[in-house]
Amino acid sequence: MAERETLIKVSEVNKIFNLGKVIVHALREINLEIFRGEYLSIMGPSGSGKSTLFNMIGALDRPSSGFVEVAGYNLTKLNARQLAHFRGHHIGYVFQSYNLLHAYDAISNVALPLLFGGTNHEDARKRAIEVLEMVGLGHRLTHRPDEMSGGQQQRVAIARALANEPAIILADEPTANLDLQTGEEIIKLMSDLCRQLGVTIVTATHDHKMLATSDRILWIKDGAIDRLQERKDLKINTGVVR
Repeated sequence: MAERETLIKVSEVNKIFNLGKVIVHALREINLEIFRGEYLSIMGPSGSGKSTLFNMIGALDRPSSGFVEVAGYNLTKLNARQLAHFRGHHIGYVFQSYNLLHAYDAISNVALPLLFGGTNHEDARKRAIEVLEMVGLGHRLTHRPDEMSGGQQQRVAIARALANEPAIILADEPTANLDLQTGEEIIKLMSDLCRQLGVTIVTATHDHKMLATSDRILWIKDGAIDRLQERKDLKINTGVVR
């Protein structure tokens, strides 16, 4: 088997929040490698540190100690401007609540990060249409979010995340606001994109349906890694995961 290329490396990461008289150890000595082109799901109960780790990987927060390296960049050494540039060019984000601009149609929502990155209007529009067609929304290009279903809005959000051709897609509870069938469709879409485009997908989720499409599953408990499992090693029986 060919050796897998490490795209994301988390080394000895701790995160401490000082809340007055209360000290919260959100992450404790996290060590993790995530490979290029893999689909990793981070799972754990609320308050486990799952979202904090997710934010570290996405350059949305800094560790109290340790470092996070993504695509060869040590994120702890970048200033705020450099981090913003890094996020805009290397990472695409998909959120639970879609985070679309309701006054804009699908094309404009997807084109926005391209325009912010300096792409001219014509090329940004062309790329937006391309990725919207990729996610199955070629018939909804000029519809605004309030004219779309939740699943369609999430597809727009996925298209927006793909617009800048990022190496990594970070998806935060991407199926939480969707019904069962629509959630399964979104999971399949993300899995297909991972395989077809070679993009690395990291998702923070409570949705056990995500397990079937993940390459590996990272379980977080009390701010530490509880276990890291390959999909083939999981036993899933009527909703029970072991």
